[in-house]
Amino acid sequence: MRTQVGIVGAGPAGLMLSHLLHLRGVESVVIDVQTRDAIEQTIKAGILEQGTVDLMRQTGVGDRMMRDGFVHHGINLAFRGGMHRINLTELSGGRSVMVYAQHEVLKDLIAKRVADGGDVRFGVTDTKVDDFLTEQPKISFTHEGNQESLECDFVIGADGSRTMCRFLIPQPEVRTDFFRQYPFAWFGILAEAPPSSDELIYAHSDRGFVLVSTRSPSVQRLYFQCDPETDTDTWSDDRIWSEFEARLSPAGAHITPGSIFRKDVLQFRSFVCEPMQYGRLYLAGDSAHTVPPTGAKGLNLAMADVHVLDRALGAYYQSKDTGLLESYTQTALRRVWRAQWFSFWMTSMLHRFSDASDFDLRRQVAELELVTSSPTAAKTLADNYTGLPLG
Repeated sequence: MRTQVGIVGAGPAGLMLSHLLHLRGVESVVIDVQTRDAIEQTIKAGILEQGTVDLMRQTGVGDRMMRDGFVHHGINLAFRGGMHRINLTELSGGRSVMVYAQHEVLKDLIAKRVADGGDVRFGVTDTKVDDFLTEQPKISFTHEGNQESLECDFVIGADGSRTMCRFLIPQPEVRTDFFRQYPFAWFGILAEAPPSSDELIYAHSDRGFVLVSTRSPSVQRLYFQCDPETDTDTWSDDRIWSEFEARLSPAGAHITPGSIFRKDVLQFRSFVCEPMQYGRLYLAGDSAHTVPPTGAKGLNLAMADVHVLDRALGAYYQSKDTGLLESYTQTALRRVWRAQWFSFWMTSMLHRFSDASDFDLRRQVAELELVTSSPTAAKTLADNYTGLPLG
């Protein structure tokens, strides 16, 4: 087979890039180890920045999002006996966020690529990338029992945090990995219950952090800080609801309980790979970087990466201009490290660290009081939460 751009990974980065390239008339083939059903049924939260929402709408994959998603113009910070609203839209000059789950975004992108006749291969095995230091990279894989070989001009590694493509960049000769493991995790639940709040609540308490989010009018997504080794089977529904109430009630917030049908533990890591390119191999999304979920930046960074790649590949195929491709790492990393800072800041301001002293706890409260009382500090949060403009 022959195509212009070979994409390893049918996640947000890979599918959106394939879609954007199609709009330019650039051919691509997308492959993924998972089946279509597995991709569409892997439940992940999603808070979409204004730029991501605009990108989806402008490129024809945002109709269902605009119908079923929830536009939020603010968030609430709960701590020390009170709840304080941050008016995101007012502070950021009109921007907002959209609560729309990641797997719903993937359903929309897959449906669009199929409708447009895109070549997306699910359930492949034995994937191997070769010759990416030449002008004719190759991707080999097995699909439906047949061994395939795909020749292309460029390879995009968009294969998630368990990437194979990242490790093709030799370390330490070329690649440097920046990594931070956090001493806590999130205990997440999905419950059949009405929303407990019109907007998200980020709560700081002496017992640890809580996030009150939503999924739909009848399904809620909720989290509380826990030990990374927590066994979900040891937590009964009554114990879970009691823990939420104990952490939220001091700030005047309350949960509407319901039937819990999913429990999981979400690990906390920060990671950045530099560079994000090597020869004709380019990394995008979680294959190159991961962030704690506190700042809601993971999916949005993937979209920002491929927005840069789309323009760079477009310039190459339009006029053979390689300037934007050569500067891809530098351009993408400016946003990546800004998002790492914001995610770390939100995480460290809201979570209880196991070695925290009374000094540390009082410092956190002082920081929260600053953010909720100073328009300048609140604007910093709002600008970063709603997302910097793409490009």
